Amino acid sequence: MADHAPGAGLRLALTTFTVLPLRAGRVDRTVAATAIALAPAVGALLALALALALLGMLAVDAPILVAGGVTVGVAALLTRGLHLDGLADTVDALGSYRSGAAALEIMKKPDVGPFGVAALVLVLLVQSASVAALATRPWWAVLAGLVTVVATGRLAVSWACRPGVPAARPDGLGALVAGTAATRPLAIGVVAVAAVALAAVPDRPWQGPLAMAVALAAAGLLLRHAVRRLGGVTGDVLGALVEITSTLTLLGLVLTG
Repeated sequence: MADHAPGAGLRLALTTFTVLPLRAGRVDRTVAATAIALAPAVGALLALALALALLGMLAVDAPILVAGGVTVGVAALLTRGLHLDGLADTVDALGSYRSGAAALEIMKKPDVGPFGVAALVLVLLVQSASVAALATRPWWAVLAGLVTVVATGRLAVSWACRPGVPAARPDGLGALVAGTAATRPLAIGVVAVAAVALAAVPDRPWQGPLAMAVALAAAGLLLRHAVRRLGGVTGDVLGALVEITSTLTLLGLVLTG
């Protein structure tokens, strides 16, 4: 019996955004639309695992920077490093100053160039230090902060998959999900994550939603640049959006606090 779209979409979302080894099922654009709608919710579930890792490290009196670094490492493991790989490939392609097929060919290469290495080092350092700063807050603010960060990164993917944004290639993940995001689930996701973000900075409730807004705006600029240079979105571009948006949201939550 064929999979129904909701169940198949949930499996696709979990296998795309986490390391869970679920059975492959039906995969088409209807299923992809469901997966993209569920991406922020899957991000929130991932954030719960990261919160357990971070609070567990603090419970055994691990140095706070070590706790931050381990949490970021757990995030990479739970996502198979796919988003970090996408970040490196995208930065290498955009940093080459080539466009179209030539830039896409750079993204397909298995090695990582100097632009990609620099981007990975910077992002991982900022994430580790920012998670350490977030860890100084009450546990409920830590949890709210991590949910905000991880879910906002997936909201950027949903936004990038809205109608009107083309795929750069005729095949691959970008072609499967491009244009599948519906407005209503995206709006619900933004409102839900913004509500959680209110608890991320206890003495400045407005800072969480503001950090989200700034990060998503930056993601929009990156998406626009990538579409202009590459001709559309790819799986690597979506991964880069996850990492850039998550990092900027995290940074926005801990600045001045």
